[in-house]
Amino acid sequence: MTVLDAVLQAAKSHDGSRMLPSDAYTSHDVWEWEQRHVFAGSWCCLGRVDEICDGPESQQAVAVGDISVLLTWSERGPRAFANTCRHRGHELLAAGESSSRKSIVCPYHAWSYSLDGSLRAAPDFRGVEGFEPGDHGLVELPVETWHGWLFCHAATPLGGDVPAFDAHLGEIERILGHYAPETLVRRARHTYEIAANWKVVCENYHECYHCLLIHPELCEVSPPNSGDNYELPGQWVGGSMDLREGMATMSMTGEPAGTPIPGVDPRIVEYIQLWPNLLVSAHPDFVMAHRLVSLAPDRTWIECSWYFVDSEGEAAANAIDFWDITNRQDWSACESVQRGLGSPHFRPGPFAPSEDAVQQFVAMVASAYSG
Repeated sequence: MTVLDAVLQAAKSHDGSRMLPSDAYTSHDVWEWEQRHVFAGSWCCLGRVDEICDGPESQQAVAVGDISVLLTWSERGPRAFANTCRHRGHELLAAGESSSRKSIVCPYHAWSYSLDGSLRAAPDFRGVEGFEPGDHGLVELPVETWHGWLFCHAATPLGGDVPAFDAHLGEIERILGHYAPETLVRRARHTYEIAANWKVVCENYHECYHCLLIHPELCEVSPPNSGDNYELPGQWVGGSMDLREGMATMSMTGEPAGTPIPGVDPRIVEYIQLWPNLLVSAHPDFVMAHRLVSLAPDRTWIECSWYFVDSEGEAAANAIDFWDITNRQDWSACESVQRGLGSPHFRPGPFAPSEDAVQQFVAMVASAYSG
């Protein structure tokens, strides 16, 4: 039995009471499987629409798990296609490349496509018997937007057997909808690359059992044992925490960091993960989002963005600095966990009662592994 087979088999009998086996966090075979089945094979977040799009009639290549995707933009909004020419499979744009051309041109043999994916021209094929341009359009992939974020299900063509996006969201709207993050303005973005598996990062996000030991700044403004976790429909997990009396937000001093977001509870902070890779931390006066990209079994790229009601104001730095310190404390802990998971002496440990959101997340992973 291979390592991958062993992990997938273990997931079928996993009872949610303890961690997954170490190979789930360290095996390259498991990581490769996740690239196709967890990231490409789910509604993966690609980022904010207004931050990805280079303008109308533009195109951009992005990686979704192990699948290269070509995003195009028009008056219809975003569309996604497999980034592979229908002739010989050459990538239409290199990973990370963008273009403002009004057509998609393969750099190998100059097959060209409209931004709607239809084939415009195939050199040397004019008059070829049996060649129908309509049979050779790009393979379109499902995309959806939610509160300004763009999601793609890259493993399945449009019209295929894709889980409904509304079912994926479930009742998350009840928790985060009134923060209206699509109306907020990005004030800062930090990126981190850390030596830990993406699941270690998520598990750390879902508990404050560790907060007293490594987050003194956080504990000054929010009781680490406060709040409750949700058990509601949808492919997401998370809960809320309270602010201490006299504290207005999560910042270095607890003082406000921006204009309050209308209609939200001024006493709580929401911590929600939308499967698989978007973590949304909603505060009374700003929303912080972490978007994860799994680079290797032991390496994760993390994009952290802060969104506020107003585009200006010095107070925002108070919250941004607070969370940058907290992030780095977390990343150090996650890297230590990753090193420990590599020990031949590691055995999956049990979850404490306060780690119920971690249990929910691990159960979600086990469910994905077991199909």
